[in-house]
Amino acid sequence: LEKMLRRLIGEDVEMNLALSNDIGQVFVDPGQLEQVIMNLAVNARDAMPEGGKLLIETAAVDFDQRYAENHPEVTPGKYVLLAITDTGCGMTKEVKSRVFEPFFTTKEKGKGTGLGLSTVYGIVRQSGGHIWIYSEPGRGTTFKIYFPLSEKTEEPTEKRDIKKSHGGSGEHILVVEDEESLRKFMGKLLNHLGYKVTLAGDGREALMLAEEKGLRPDLIITDVIMPNMSGKEMADRLLKKHSNLKVLYMSGYTDNTIVHHGILEPDIHFIQKPFSVNDIAAKIRAILSSSK
Repeated sequence: LEKMLRRLIGEDVEMNLALSNDIGQVFVDPGQLEQVIMNLAVNARDAMPEGGKLLIETAAVDFDQRYAENHPEVTPGKYVLLAITDTGCGMTKEVKSRVFEPFFTTKEKGKGTGLGLSTVYGIVRQSGGHIWIYSEPGRGTTFKIYFPLSEKTEEPTEKRDIKKSHGGSGEHILVVEDEESLRKFMGKLLNHLGYKVTLAGDGREALMLAEEKGLRPDLIITDVIMPNMSGKEMADRLLKKHSNLKVLYMSGYTDNTIVHHGILEPDIHFIQKPFSVNDIAAKIRAILSSSK
């Protein structure tokens, strides 16, 4: 979600992540969890009209019996914490006591429905979690969400079977993506699927690898819109010399938007972000297996 969130909150809000690697798994619907994070990020942005900082954290937490005695709604055990903190206007005690009420809002008429935080509360409670607010007027706000650690330890079916159904055989893929987090994720994913991977941060670096270093990938996966040089410009330049090169374009814009604005032709290979692991793996396998 990082790239989407950065666009959502705007350039005047600095977003930082402090994510723990060793926190175990929770049993929560991924789409609903994304909705929770998006709603809280939007609220944070609105609380910082002149800019500020947004911090998203995860951590492992263990609630003992003594803590549970002081918080009757909590069962002792291991939890995963998701905390979202802003440096905005904060809340009074009165506002804080009502924020989860449906249709309660402090925003101007037409600027909010008052359903964002009530939806967050419903999703968290439905998932067996707990949510607390820490806020002072003028001092910002922290939402702390605790999800119980899942007892299910087996790997999800999608991850277990994907390598067998859509895995590679050592084909070489060049990934061109200006967003560092997504670039690294793609590198790890494609390596796991059995591909050889080279990463480039933009079109110029990709051209340098191909034209100066002699890189000859079986497939290029490139973002469409990047600084300095678009993915289309880069691919067109390489296709002039290597007409059999296969290219998969990706973008956060919809395929209809990309085509209607004349950025790409209708018959190219395209996948819309965000995509699932299964979708990108299947798309790559289909392209590499095609004769075109």
